[in-house]
Amino acid sequence: MDSYNAGRNMADQIAFIHTSPSMVPLFKGLAAELLPPGRNVFNVVDESLLCDIIRDGRCPPATARRLAGHVMSAADAGAAYIVVTCSSMGRAVEASRALVPATVLRVDEPMADRAVATGRRVGVIATLPSTLEPTVALIGARARAAGREVALESQVVEGAFAAVMSGDGQRHDQLVSDALRKMASRVDVIVLAQASMARVVDALPEAERRIPILSSPRLAVEHLASLLRAEQSQRKA
Repeated sequence: MDSYNAGRNMADQIAFIHTSPSMVPLFKGLAAELLPPGRNVFNVVDESLLCDIIRDGRCPPATARRLAGHVMSAADAGAAYIVVTCSSMGRAVEASRALVPATVLRVDEPMADRAVATGRRVGVIATLPSTLEPTVALIGARARAAGREVALESQVVEGAFAAVMSGDGQRHDQLVSDALRKMASRVDVIVLAQASMARVVDALPEAERRIPILSSPRLAVEHLASLLRAEQSQRKA
C-alpha cells in the first residue's frame, strides 16, 4: 500500500486499487492535478488479480472475492471513495459496492457515459479479450440507461499486450496507433478499454485525432473530483 499526504482526516481519504504498478504514477499525477486540496490518496496494488484474469480469460469468482477484500480493506483504512482502475474487473467492482459504506467507482463508467453521449457509432479497442467484453457490455448498459441506441464495433489488437509484457512498449504503441487510425474512419468515437492505452492517444499527432478517442484515467478522476466538490458544497450548506 503506497500513501502520501499522510495525517489527513480519515473521512477525506481516497483509495485507488490497481492490478498493475504502472498505474500508480499515472493516477497519482491526475489526483494531484484534478482533485480538490486536502485529500489523502493511497494506492493498493495486486498484480495477481490481472494474472488470474489473463489466465482464465475472465474474472473468476475467487479473483472477484480478492478484489472485494481489497475494497473492504481500503474502506477499513478510512477511504470514503474507492476507484478500481482495472476495467476487466468491472462486474466485481459493482458487486463490492454493497459491502462497504464507501463510494466504489469503476474506472470506465465516466468514459462509457461520454462515449454514449458523443456518437451513435462507438468503437472499442482493447489489447486483452478479458477487458473488451466487459467494456462493450458496460457501454451497452449505459446506452440503455440513457435511452440511446448505439452501434458497437470492437477489436482486440493482436500482439499488443504480448509486446508490452515483453518490454517492447514501442511495438505496443505502434500496433494500437494503427488500429486507431483504421477504426477512426468507421465510427464517431473510440473507447480505449484499458487505462494503460491512454499514453498512445497522448502521442498521436493532432491531425490523426479526427474523432474523439476516450481513455478512462482522466475522465474517471474528473468524475471523482466532481463528486468531491458536490460533497464539499453539501458540507458548507
